Amino acid sequence: MATTTTATLGNSRTDEAFSTARKCIVLFGAIGLITLATVAVMAAAGHQTTPFMWIRGVIFPALAPVFLRIAARAAGGEYKALDRIRTVSTVMPIAVLAVDLIPGICPAWYAVLQGLSALALLPVAFLTRGKAVTAAIPKP
Repeated sequence: MATTTTATLGNSRTDEAFSTARKCIVLFGAIGLITLATVAVMAAAGHQTTPFMWIRGVIFPALAPVFLRIAARAAGGEYKALDRIRTVSTVMPIAVLAVDLIPGICPAWYAVLQGLSALALLPVAFLTRGKAVTAAIPKP
């Protein structure tokens, strides 16, 4: 159950932070879709693709609506949602980059696209830890 605070709804800095966070999450999903489309084109052209590329290519765009929902709940004042989006936006880019750096797991072009997608979440990590958001949605 969301606990909406007056500070969350009325503070333009908080609203702006969540608006920008939503844009970053949409960018994350869009780059994920571009990556998936690129994998499909490469496969259709006869280039080698792996199950890893397909699975992760599908997962990233599928996560974007979930992250948007969590961010919306956080913008509504729900601390648990705020904590979740903070955690995901911090851990995911690190995990994606670490996995992509494993030699031979995926081609360089794929690692770059997936890395760009994950890096789109980094601003969310910073925005949700900003003073305006922290003051508007205090830890219970």
